[in-house]
Amino acid sequence: MAKVKITQVKSAIDRSKRQKDTLRALGLKKINQSVEHELTDQIRGMIAKVDHLVVAEKVD
Repeated sequence: MAKVKITQVKSAIDRSKRQKDTLRALGLKKINQSVEHELTDQIRGMIAKVDHLVVAEKVD
Protein backbone atom coordinates (compact mmCIF):
# COMPACT_ATOMS: atom_id res chain seq x y z
CA MET A 1 0.00 0.00 0.00
CA ALA A 2 1.18 3.52 -0.75
CA LYS A 3 2.46 5.85 1.94
CA VAL A 4 1.74 9.56 2.14
CA LYS A 5 3.69 12.32 3.89
CA ILE A 6 1.43 15.00 5.36
CA THR A 7 2.85 18.38 6.39
CA GLN A 8 0.89 21.08 8.19
CA VAL A 9 1.53 24.41 6.44
CA LYS A 10 -1.10 26.68 8.04
CA SER A 11 -2.14 27.30 11.61
CA ALA A 12 -5.18 25.68 13.23
CA ILE A 13 -5.93 28.90 15.11
CA ASP A 14 -9.40 30.25 14.31
CA ARG A 15 -10.50 26.96 12.69
CA SER A 16 -13.49 24.86 13.65
CA LYS A 17 -13.20 22.21 16.36
CA ARG A 18 -13.79 19.54 13.73
CA GLN A 19 -10.78 20.70 11.69
CA LYS A 20 -8.60 20.92 14.81
CA ASP A 21 -9.65 17.40 15.80
CA THR A 22 -8.87 16.13 12.31
CA LEU A 23 -5.36 17.60 12.44
CA ARG A 24 -4.84 16.02 15.87
CA ALA A 25 -6.09 12.65 14.59
CA LEU A 26 -3.55 12.84 11.77
CA GLY A 27 -0.85 13.44 14.40
CA LEU A 28 -0.16 17.08 13.55
CA LYS A 29 0.37 19.64 16.31
CA LYS A 30 2.60 22.37 14.88
CA ILE A 31 3.19 24.18 11.61
CA ASN A 32 5.84 22.47 9.42
CA GLN A 33 5.43 19.19 11.31
CA SER A 34 5.27 16.11 9.07
CA VAL A 35 3.86 12.64 9.59
CA GLU A 36 3.66 9.56 7.39
CA HIS A 37 0.60 7.34 7.07
CA GLU A 38 -0.56 4.50 4.86
CA LEU A 39 -2.91 5.96 2.25
CA THR A 40 -6.22 4.41 3.28
CA ASP A 41 -9.69 5.72 2.53
CA GLN A 42 -9.94 7.11 6.08
CA ILE A 43 -6.67 9.04 5.79
CA ARG A 44 -7.63 10.28 2.32
CA GLY A 45 -10.91 11.62 3.75
CA MET A 46 -9.16 13.39 6.63
CA ILE A 47 -6.73 15.03 4.19
CA ALA A 48 -9.67 16.22 2.09
CA LYS A 49 -11.30 17.87 5.14
CA VAL A 50 -8.19 19.92 5.96
CA ASP A 51 -6.57 20.20 2.52
CA HIS A 52 -6.31 23.99 2.92
CA LEU A 53 -4.10 23.50 6.01
CA VAL A 54 -1.85 20.65 4.87
CA VAL A 55 0.26 19.48 1.95
CA ALA A 56 0.22 15.78 1.12
CA GLU A 57 2.79 14.01 -1.06
CA LYS A 58 3.31 10.36 -1.88
CA VAL A 59 6.38 8.62 -0.49
CA ASP A 60 8.12 5.88 -2.45
